[in-house]
Amino acid sequence: MKKGIAAVVTSVLLLVIVFSCHQNHDKNNQVQFVTNTIVFDSSKVPHTPYGRAVLYGRELVMNTAKYIGPDGLEGKYATNKMSCRDCHQDGGLKPNSFSLVLTHDVYPQYRAREGKILSLAERINNCINRPLNGRSLPLDSKEMIAFLSYLRYINNEWGNDTIFKEKKEDSLNLPDMAASPEHGAVLYQVNCSRCHGVNGSGLLNGDKSGYLYPPLWGDSSYQAGSSMHRVIKLAGWIKYNMPFDRALPGKPFLTNQQALDIAAFINDDDLHKRPVNDRVNDYPDIKMKPVDYEKGPYVDSFSQKQHKYGPYPPIIKYLKEHDLRIAY
Repeated sequence: MKKGIAAVVTSVLLLVIVFSCHQNHDKNNQVQFVTNTIVFDSSKVPHTPYGRAVLYGRELVMNTAKYIGPDGLEGKYATNKMSCRDCHQDGGLKPNSFSLVLTHDVYPQYRAREGKILSLAERINNCINRPLNGRSLPLDSKEMIAFLSYLRYINNEWGNDTIFKEKKEDSLNLPDMAASPEHGAVLYQVNCSRCHGVNGSGLLNGDKSGYLYPPLWGDSSYQAGSSMHRVIKLAGWIKYNMPFDRALPGKPFLTNQQALDIAAFINDDDLHKRPVNDRVNDYPDIKMKPVDYEKGPYVDSFSQKQHKYGPYPPIIKYLKEHDLRIAY
């Protein structure tokens, strides 16, 4: 597998470079929504104990590792140096980047992965446990209270903005062909390696307290139990946010297939190691598993490989015909 990918990279890299620089976006890649830039103005936060918690919460989202990472100033909870903003860009205020604006509205919420209702505090710890590969914050800690205060504040400020109410991942049209780690390897070198590194290790910031560009695999990256480890989920995020200096609001740089291929390469466990998810009881009700969840058993007869890499439309068609949950 590794030799095959290396051969593909060598043979078509030049062609992809040319294509990327003169890329035409087909109609399926056009996005029909318009996004605005949301700016967090700290001067508008009230000068009260609650306001101070809001500001600390924002700081925790932006620089998580600095405060609760392996060398954290306020405790060692996360075992890697990634921060919440690595996935929730602009402190959770950027549309199409796993925005956090509505989280205060939608929790408590039933979570199929855990098979139970989670409070917002439990969901925050869920992120610390999985992407940050860490241990839970005490529910009454100043850090948890700060996270909750920040999420309440941004919900009050922007929760009624329609740009956060649309399910943007619906705009990722799923093609009738499987995602290709081989093609993704080529696209990664062209579009991603300049920031995240050829070996996916990312780039630490100046004081090494966190990442300027996060690692995409390896011991310091998110674990296999994270949502980002699902190909469709990651591809939707990649399409609307990467490359960071080329993807514009409402105008992705990559096509649907390219985003899926890159996600397939990043999440190919035969190529890339990452922290192991030891939570064997995820999705206790198999009818609730997302289309792109890679571990069986399933309610259908499609293989684990097809669930992970696609093609996805046949799976979706089956679930629809049998009136079963469709999630990705």
